[in-house]
Amino acid sequence: MNDNARRWRTPAISVAAATVGVLFFAGVPASAQPLQPVAPQPSPAVVAQTAATPNAALTPAAPNAALAVPSTPSAAVAPAMANPALTPATPAAAAAAPGGVTPPQVAAPAAVPIIPANAGTLSDFFQSKGVAMEPQVSQNFKALNIVLPMPRGWAHVPDPNVPDAFAVIADRVGGNGLYSSNAQVVVYKLVGDFDPREAISHGFVDSQQLPAWRATNGSIAEVAGLPTSTIEGTYRENSMTLDTSRRHIIATAGPDKYLVSLAVTTSVDQVVAAADATDAIVRGFKVSVPGATPPPGAPAP
Repeated sequence: MNDNARRWRTPAISVAAATVGVLFFAGVPASAQPLQPVAPQPSPAVVAQTAATPNAALTPAAPNAALAVPSTPSAAVAPAMANPALTPATPAAAAAAPGGVTPPQVAAPAAVPIIPANAGTLSDFFQSKGVAMEPQVSQNFKALNIVLPMPRGWAHVPDPNVPDAFAVIADRVGGNGLYSSNAQVVVYKLVGDFDPREAISHGFVDSQQLPAWRATNGSIAEVAGLPTSTIEGTYRENSMTLDTSRRHIIATAGPDKYLVSLAVTTSVDQVVAAADATDAIVRGFKVSVPGATPPPGAPAP
């Protein structure tokens, strides 16, 4: 089936891929501090270090003419372990507690859960608050760092069926001849006053309103400090059953707030064949604020 026979359709938000093309805007400069000189030890221990084995190189995707798609290093280098003999003791470890009594540890406050709303889409919520949704384009967009993986055999495609599209990619070599697996990203600048946590509680509703919707997974929480909703399931479109993964993220960059939405969709009869590509998109899609430091151990949404 030729390319013209494929219908480029995308629901409204979320997934990404194995061979990586990256939509990346803005970076965070790194800095290094010189080590303090350490007094020689009488009998210094010899510390053996083992070089990390680099991972296999990834095959880069073809560059996208419309979006900046810099290549990413394929192998992650594991940092060497610190030498205990050269690491100065921390004040807490060096100084004993008065009277030999260990002070109690103060537990971090528990995260307050976000309760999903029963009605009202995100668009409905913003309209009720008088918040304007200004669509953004990928060219020269630097307010956020957005990473959209590009699987092998996928390409950026124009899609008139996706209003306000920031980026749309689709499988150009697979599919069933009727529907092509695809991923859609939409970005809005949100102009007006609102509570991001209250807003993201409406993140499920647009999916729940799809015909014959059946949810298989979902979560609403703050991820790396960004209110995020993720929902997966199936729905009907014409005579087809489609499988989709959708994500909404609300990010604050300085005084501005943005809604970033990802939708990754495929036909149910192609779920297994497209799994490597769609899983790579879903797992690899990242949104972050330039210069912001996420909480320790928190993955980027």
